[in-house]
Amino acid sequence: MLSVGLDWGEASRTLAWLWLALLASGIYHGVNPGMGWPLAVSAGLLERSPRALFGALGALSAGHLLATFLVLLPFALLLTLAEWQRPIQLAASLLVIGFGAYRLVDRRHPRALARIPPSQLALWSFAVAIAHGAALMLLPIYLGLCQAADLDASHRAAGALVSTNLAMAVLVSLAHVVAMVVAGGCLAWLVYRYLGLKFVSRSWLNLDAVWAISLILVGAIALVFNLTN
Repeated sequence: MLSVGLDWGEASRTLAWLWLALLASGIYHGVNPGMGWPLAVSAGLLERSPRALFGALGALSAGHLLATFLVLLPFALLLTLAEWQRPIQLAASLLVIGFGAYRLVDRRHPRALARIPPSQLALWSFAVAIAHGAALMLLPIYLGLCQAADLDASHRAAGALVSTNLAMAVLVSLAHVVAMVVAGGCLAWLVYRYLGLKFVSRSWLNLDAVWAISLILVGAIALVFNLTN
């Protein structure tokens, strides 16, 4: 009984840390100018309406949410093969590390992003999330949540497991995007209503290197966690 209680307590702490990491990544994406909040400020100023600002935030959120879910979906389906769960998690960790290393070496923005009209914010947000690996960063967190929450997953029917993993993928995507839009939306509103465009010109930071290193760190932490458990 004591060992069961300790296992449950450890699993609960792991889940708590993973959810905190998920929300932190959303906040980080939200305040990152590269994820689009300055475009929401621009829309509000051009149309002189807060509605335009919040409409732009909605479009950016929709694109980011779609990109996140599409990246998580294949892994949600793959996890139905319970006996392959560990190799899948290791491969996902290496994938995130590899993409982070690539972004650290090549920080150029894909030319295709420049061809997307400013009016198509949802499409732009989707493309940016894919191109910069924003959705990819959630993979280790998502797989860790599945592992911690489904301790007896190998004994369940495949259909039930698919349902569980798809629900988790949707929940992870929604939680991340909500944290992102709240953080980015607050910053966009402050700039639009109080701080003005001078704040953007003075505070604009190039976070490409920080972003790439973040990807590598997340992948490395997930890799160590999977190798030691």
